[in-house]
Amino acid sequence: MSSTFATNRRSAGADPFWLPRPLLADGAMRTWLRDSGSLTARLKARCADFNVRLLCQQRMRVGCDEAHLLQLRPRELAIGREVLLRCGAAPVVFAHSVLRPEHLDGPWRSIAALGTSPLGAALFADPRIERHPLRYRWLHAGHPLYCKAAAAVGVVLPPIWARRSKFVLRGAPLLVTEAFLPRIAAL
Repeated sequence: MSSTFATNRRSAGADPFWLPRPLLADGAMRTWLRDSGSLTARLKARCADFNVRLLCQQRMRVGCDEAHLLQLRPRELAIGREVLLRCGAAPVVFAHSVLRPEHLDGPWRSIAALGTSPLGAALFADPRIERHPLRYRWLHAGHPLYCKAAAAVGVVLPPIWARRSKFVLRGAPLLVTEAFLPRIAAL
């Protein structure tokens, strides 16, 4: 195995399918995926009625790759927050954020009170928060995040692109995954 692949595999956690570039994404989707600024700010600029629909905020099991990146012990639950970012009533992004339970009472305590406020606005407003590089994945019907996104919108989706990044505040990681739903193409 080449050292580059080994490094990429380690940085991706236990899941080598999260890649450093969105290979094979078309031009419009590639622009959405590669934008390293605030997705919330970009959506607000393109949508007169941007809003957030809170789906859940609770303890939850996470994927092996997420558990690895958060340094969770086997069977340890994370705190998860899942929302739909919408343009009017049209969902355009399914967002899934997870962190260690003890960090909700520590560095990330402001997340507990977000409700329907966008997480992205809070993340980009605090200069102490360090963002790690974006990683990308094509999600299909067999992936748990695809299943959650499809359930949230209530329809069978085609395969969708997702990106994720780790944000770190005072040594505490928060993993944010954004799955781009088909209606984002209209923006």
